[in-house]
Amino acid sequence: MLSRVADSIYWMARYVERAENVARFIDVNFQLMLDGPGGSGQQWEPLVATTGDQETFRERLGEPSQQNVIRFLAFDPENPNSIVSCLRAARENARTVREIISSEMWLQLNKFYLMANEAAAADQNRLALHEFFTEVKLASHLFTGITDATMTHGEAWHFCRLGRKLERADKTSRILDVKYYILLRSVEDVGTPFDDVQWAAMLRSASAFEMYRKRHGRITPRGVVEFLLLDREFPRAIHYCLLCARDSLHAISGTPAGAFRHAPERWLGQLASELSYASVDDIIRDGLHEYLDELQTKMNQASGGIFDTFFALKTPRASRRMASQETQ
Repeated sequence: MLSRVADSIYWMARYVERAENVARFIDVNFQLMLDGPGGSGQQWEPLVATTGDQETFRERLGEPSQQNVIRFLAFDPENPNSIVSCLRAARENARTVREIISSEMWLQLNKFYLMANEAAAADQNRLALHEFFTEVKLASHLFTGITDATMTHGEAWHFCRLGRKLERADKTSRILDVKYYILLRSVEDVGTPFDDVQWAAMLRSASAFEMYRKRHGRITPRGVVEFLLLDREFPRAIHYCLLCARDSLHAISGTPAGAFRHAPERWLGQLASELSYASVDDIIRDGLHEYLDELQTKMNQASGGIFDTFFALKTPRASRRMASQETQ
């Protein structure tokens, strides 16, 4: 497969997944606003900080508020990580590989993009915003289902799954980090009913509430961290995503499981193994934020290795795009 084609498919999937996860990221704050006190800029500023766009945000919009943060993260065409921008980039990548993807995928992505543009042009109240974020999640699910149902599960499909799973693992880690380190207003909230509300809202933001309750029953910080970080069966758990990404990378390279030919195979293999033998008690005792920060660094290293191995040498255009496409 041409590296240009692989690059476009990989980033098409990452951008669709990123749009969905930005919607989830904002929605978890909406859940907290509905169930708890507050609504000030202090509660919304961390959402911008976690995307690494706080300097750009302050230069353009000044002090954060619910309105300008949502506008920036959801509808701002000049923010490359906004929902609208991600879908525009996903559609552009899909357009260049229409001979590889199915027509059903192309049609769904077009509908998805047009829906987001219409929402950006409309006046949004709180109810309309919640419905929009729900529609974004459903449209992303539909695109993923159409992809799996209509695309041959060969090399192109594995690049698609690789991008989607790496993006999902990264964003799940950020949702966890936001709850545990940033969104918590103060240490006095730990163990209070408001703290419980936050954990439940976070599970719902990852569509994990029902599956968590079936597995663990009572909501506890330890149980939530274990479920979203170390579970091998839940589709949005970080461990599950990295196992899938590792398997797709082996399928692309043809390297047998347990061996590696390229650096990213080794890095993803090491990450998956570390999570297989990790203890949630040790992680929490040593510091969840520090663990997640190191995990995100390693995932970015693996993403950079995939770029260097499969895209960089053959597509100079991809090299210029990498800096804006990769979330730091």
